[in-house]
Amino acid sequence: MFKKIIACGAMVCAMSVSAKQVADVEVPDQMSAGSSNLVLNGAGIRDKLFLDLYVAGLYLENKGLTADQVVNADQPMALRLHIISGLITAEKMVNATNEGFELATGGNTGAIKPEIDQFINVFREEIKEGDIFDLVYVPGEGVAVTKNGASKGVVKGVEFKKAMFGIWLSDNPVHDGLKAELLGS
Repeated sequence: MFKKIIACGAMVCAMSVSAKQVADVEVPDQMSAGSSNLVLNGAGIRDKLFLDLYVAGLYLENKGLTADQVVNADQPMALRLHIISGLITAEKMVNATNEGFELATGGNTGAIKPEIDQFINVFREEIKEGDIFDLVYVPGEGVAVTKNGASKGVVKGVEFKKAMFGIWLSDNPVHDGLKAELLGS
């Protein structure tokens, strides 16, 4: 009996420090943004027409911000996108990202069009199931974009950052259910 209690206690401890599991993807509990340590605020699945496309995780310095606070904050934060479908192609990702910027900005993308184009170029390369994109914002530096750990550049500007995070967290997100999951709702 005592051994079972010890074993259960060890499992609870291990679970509290382990990554969150979403659709067979382990979403890390923490990420870094420059010199800041970020914690997982929430994670969920982006699906469309009953197909699971990717797992997304939102990382913040402090949990519990509203969507507007996250979008408008000029503080370190990150999104991780883990592709879980072989149906996602570069062309589909480019189109979906363009649509996301249109939705997030109410069609007002003109002021950040060069930044959007720079960002979207990352998705023009082949995309495969298992690819991981990290979008890490550091104030004063911009959004550092990596694919499978390889740097793909930095997109500067807080207005771009607001629009990019708005793809998932604006009043008109690409997916309401994923927005709620990212916010830990």
